[in-house]
Amino acid sequence: MRLPMYSPAVLIMALALSALSAPRSGATRAAPSSEEAAILQWRAQRVAELTSDTGWLTLAGLFWLKEGSNSFGSGPDNTLILDSAALAKTAGTFQVNGALVRFVAHPGAGVLLDGQGVDSVILHSDRGGEPTVLASGSLRFFVIERGGRLGVRVRDLDNPRRLGFHGLQYFPISARWVLNARFIPYPPDKRIRIINILGMEEEAVSPGALEFTQYGRKWRLDTVLEQAADQQLFIMFADATSGQQTYGGGRFLYIPLPVAGGVVVDFNKAYNPPCALNDFATCPLPPPQNRLKLRIDAGELKYAGGPRHSP
Repeated sequence: MRLPMYSPAVLIMALALSALSAPRSGATRAAPSSEEAAILQWRAQRVAELTSDTGWLTLAGLFWLKEGSNSFGSGPDNTLILDSAALAKTAGTFQVNGALVRFVAHPGAGVLLDGQGVDSVILHSDRGGEPTVLASGSLRFFVIERGGRLGVRVRDLDNPRRLGFHGLQYFPISARWVLNARFIPYPPDKRIRIINILGMEEEAVSPGALEFTQYGRKWRLDTVLEQAADQQLFIMFADATSGQQTYGGGRFLYIPLPVAGGVVVDFNKAYNPPCALNDFATCPLPPPQNRLKLRIDAGELKYAGGPRHSP
């Protein structure tokens, strides 16, 4: 979910895809303020990431594995069926033994690992970092772990969602939503309960809460530290725009680590979770304490080309 840096050429391309980054026809756009320039660059990075080979717009399938043998292919006789011309009728079998997953390729199926044909390989899931990625034509597939369950996630580099990307829309950039917040630390190793869009439950480490003032009232959001060495905190939140102007499952936001008990929170960088863009993500949902009766009219709006089902 982090936003990597991209070359100037990619940033220019991505900005072109963002409707709000271009002036209206015949209009002259004034030089952006430093805040506006930073947000436009952030938006460009987000679009570039979404449309990349590993972006969320490439997701084309998600299959949960059962213990034992799970055949995989485009044919109707498989346990896991993906209707794709890029996949053999029987591509191979995922063999699950506890937490161990081995893929055994069907002879002649054309499944590759790092560009080379594969016969049998142990697949590392994304739980410990980068997963083992197999390829078949435009497809890429790998093992994920969510809530103690193992699944196969499939990307398609030729996914229509990627090729027909509509661009993103936003509320107007507003300095009103760049706020100074107080950080209230929790005891070490405090964990909060997080449920994802599929109903799976996990726990996340919460180092503390943010407290900020808007419209004369104090508001509070719990933060999450995803990895011990991270230099930023993750926030899942819902507000009075959720399910109206913005995605019903809430939005995400990253902020820097607090300094001297304070931190700047920029809601112009609030963005949609992957589930707003496709049907095959496993997004965490905001915990109850992060559902605010506050209208945060900043950040990303609903995606026009989003999935069929939305919370």
